[in-house]
Amino acid sequence: MQACTPTIYKKAEKKGRTKEEVDTIICWLTGYTEKTLQQQIDKKVNFETFFAEAPQLNPNVSKITGVICGYRVEDIEDLLMRKARYMDKLIDELAKGKAMEKVLRK
Repeated sequence: MQACTPTIYKKAEKKGRTKEEVDTIICWLTGYTEKTLQQQIDKKVNFETFFAEAPQLNPNVSKITGVICGYRVEDIEDLLMRKARYMDKLIDELAKGKAMEKVLRK
């Protein structure tokens, strides 16, 4: 499974959001720069590698709460799955029209 598949972008774009907004969220979450994010996408890395090589998870990830795919993100015990669901949750919020400032927990 690729970490940054086109479906992540399609989900947001179908709701009128942009690839740039999605990239901003992913960079905020992982610490990647736009350039290093694109390198990971080009290499088609899986989630494990994507998050293992991430420079640093944002210190505000603890503020990402709520339900995604039927699970509370803050209660997911598997660390890799929790990180993936953090990203899902943020992209869902963007797609649902939340302001970027709120999505990025500012």
